[in-house]
Amino acid sequence: MAFSLVLLLTGCKKAIQNAQEDLVIRAMTDGQWVITSFTLNSADISSDFTNYRFKYYSNKTVDAIHNGAVEKTGTWEGNANAMSIWANFASPPYPLTLINGTWQITRNSWTYVEASQTSGTDIKTLRLDKQ
Repeated sequence: MAFSLVLLLTGCKKAIQNAQEDLVIRAMTDGQWVITSFTLNSADISSDFTNYRFKYYSNKTVDAIHNGAVEKTGTWEGNANAMSIWANFASPPYPLTLINGTWQITRNSWTYVEASQTSGTDIKTLRLDKQ
């Protein structure tokens, strides 16, 4: 009986995790995203991302679209339990180099994500808005 209960609870927990992951994927892959705010060590460099759009796909790839053309394709992962998102663009040009790594989500909704990242001595914050 106890073993059955453990299996049931484990199965429920896994189902909840899968549902949360599905929600993250659905939210991210619905539409394109723009970086509306980006700070690096308190310096506002949002304008460096002005002509970029990001399109996330359910196969965990992401296109960085610059002036209407795909400039670079990378990979991404979202973790609802850890409230984090991770991105990687291999050998990216500036400013895409600043996006790589794990970001802690500080606020979010279906249409925006605010996150921060500490990388060495650099402290970065960003806001993504769905277009």
